[in-house]
Amino acid sequence: MSSRYDTDYSKMHFETRAVKAGEGPDPVTKALNTPIYETSTYGYETAEQYDEMLALGAQWAPDLYIYSRTTNPTTNALEKKVMALENAEDAVICACGMAAISNALLANLDAGDHVICSDDTFMCTSSMFADILPAKGIETSRVEILELSNIEKEIRPNTKVIYLEALSNPQLKLADIPAIAKIAHDHGCKFIVDNTFLSPCVMRPLDWGADIVVHSGTKYYVGHGDALCGIVAGSKKDIDRVRYYYDNFGSHISPFNAWLALRSVRTMPLRVHKQSENAMTLAKWFEQRPEVDFVTYPGLESHGQHKLAEKIFVNGNFGGMLCVHLKGGHEEMCRFADATKIPPIATSLGDVVTLMFPKTAYNNLIRISVGCEDVNDLIADFEQAFEQMKQ
Repeated sequence: MSSRYDTDYSKMHFETRAVKAGEGPDPVTKALNTPIYETSTYGYETAEQYDEMLALGAQWAPDLYIYSRTTNPTTNALEKKVMALENAEDAVICACGMAAISNALLANLDAGDHVICSDDTFMCTSSMFADILPAKGIETSRVEILELSNIEKEIRPNTKVIYLEALSNPQLKLADIPAIAKIAHDHGCKFIVDNTFLSPCVMRPLDWGADIVVHSGTKYYVGHGDALCGIVAGSKKDIDRVRYYYDNFGSHISPFNAWLALRSVRTMPLRVHKQSENAMTLAKWFEQRPEVDFVTYPGLESHGQHKLAEKIFVNGNFGGMLCVHLKGGHEEMCRFADATKIPPIATSLGDVVTLMFPKTAYNNLIRISVGCEDVNDLIADFEQAFEQMKQ
């Protein structure tokens, strides 16, 4: 018998999918919220039934539970929600962002293969390409991806993957996803995109030709700074391969962290829209300050890829990440950061709390992950910090 809770949300608006997809009352208790299934294993009635489940499990059949390293009902609900938001056939949830990146890469690369990566990436991703992959016999090339010819020049007969961050960390370079997808597919390569800095509320790489999208779900998906989470989404064929590596590497997320992420995704569209509004207001304000050398934010016309952002971003959102470079040097960066009161000086991003990361290694760039505070309070705080620098 069909149920009122069997509704297909896939054609509904993004905000509705964020709230409803993958979830419904628990079939046993009727609890409205998805339970936290804190169990390592699952019991079956007969040996024959168990054998049947093992056979289906080897094919990564959905909604099948044998051992929680492999699948778990709480995690599965989150996977379904991610699929709905990323417009993906399948998704797998990992322990953290680097687990997602590692599994996506290693599922598509073997010794003797070659991978191209953009030259501006998260520190641990850079270590992966500089050290870990070459140590396993995988050739790597780092290129400036804003010039498409750089990618074409690096493609070799053994090139299997092109990997990049959609909006790079920390310099906020925006990749031309549609154009690079064409290059990748023309040469028979998988195209893997890390969309952590934007989230599906701003841009969905699979819609523009990417084969696999990865996220540090810790950031915008969770958004409250209280759970680690990694996401890989794409076609079922691609994700089956990733899931095989994920299972063998033991990269699973805990049911509790999956539940925290599931709770958080419901408000992600609201959070990201507010963060985008705040970031745009702050970017324009910083641009007018005499103490500022330059501001990098894809919503500004001064950003080199602003027109591209207008094309591939959705709902008028440009994201919550901006970078500010002050006139002067290291001393000015530190004095400004130390004088602020609202944003903690901290790593990570995508939180409801504004976070500031002064980056000495990047010529004293200040990376700001804009939160959901009242933007007038943020402006007042930054203004008093500039005033303190004059003393």
